Amino acid sequence: MRGETRRQRYDKKLKTAKRYPISLCAINFRVDDNLGYLVRSAACFGAERLYVVGHVPERSRIKASSGSLIDYVEIVSFATPRDFVDHTKSERIQIITAELVEGARSLSSYTFNFDSHVCLVVGNEESGVPIEIIENSQVVYIEMPGVGYCLNTAQAANILLYETTKQYQTRLSR
Repeated sequence: MRGETRRQRYDKKLKTAKRYPISLCAINFRVDDNLGYLVRSAACFGAERLYVVGHVPERSRIKASSGSLIDYVEIVSFATPRDFVDHTKSERIQIITAELVEGARSLSSYTFNFDSHVCLVVGNEESGVPIEIIENSQVVYIEMPGVGYCLNTAQAANILLYETTKQYQTRLSR
């Protein structure tokens, strides 16, 4: 395995890799590494695409933190939260948002409905998820029993993707 390039290893695994009717959505990342980490997460968990509401940096800026997985994840950008919401409605995509707001349900007790495509939304490090998206989604939160109360965006996305794909695989095995 070490005699192969990263690209060769990815191309080889692509033949058996699974894809799920799940996408990830990031909110307005400017110039930080989280977008690359989200590309990596989407690729590793078999998400179909990554939606970005706001700015998408140049490919070279994302490549390093994505583990060079940028070529394996489709990135679709939207200028505004309304554009994203309109797209999800027209495509019948369910929006599941991770946010610490009143009325949010615990991820550990949430059951995903896979009758249509699921899009997991994680917020911007500073501003969170725009209210327009929250109002058009089901909202969950990740329980944190420790002293901290808020995860990094990429960490939250990993937990959401793990739980979603786990539930999807369980559903398939029934």
